[in-house]
Amino acid sequence: MSELKEGQKAPEFTSTDQNGAAVSLSQFAGKKVVLYFYPKDDTPGCTAEACDFRDNYQGLTAKGIVVLGVSVDDEKSHQKFVTKHSLPFTLVADTDKKIVEAYGVWVEKNMYGKKYMGIARKTFLIDEQGIITHIIEKVDTKNATAQVLELLK
Repeated sequence: MSELKEGQKAPEFTSTDQNGAAVSLSQFAGKKVVLYFYPKDDTPGCTAEACDFRDNYQGLTAKGIVVLGVSVDDEKSHQKFVTKHSLPFTLVADTDKKIVEAYGVWVEKNMYGKKYMGIARKTFLIDEQGIITHIIEKVDTKNATAQVLELLK
């Protein structure tokens, strides 16, 4: 799989959200989408990022922006994360890793000399036609919304 680049069509996907409902990228055609990938529910960095999007959610939706978070956690884990932190947006369960692989964020990681596969934290901004307009490689978890809004100016 070649790495996705700005200007390319965002890969279509269908999976389930925290409530078990089907969710597809195509259902948001005509809207800007912030598609953010994060390693694990309820870990410090992922919580900071999710809460930053939560705290700025009204401002994003006022601009017609949809926020979707994706990790390989299951629906039950997402549901607990959403409830615990009052997250107002959709979390997509990618338990079969099809979405993370399509977006090139399922990568080899290294912690304390131990290699393992995991999600590279990355954010894709997708326009109304489904084209990737920006890719944020170095996500500032505490200021994720500011990074997005800066690029959308």
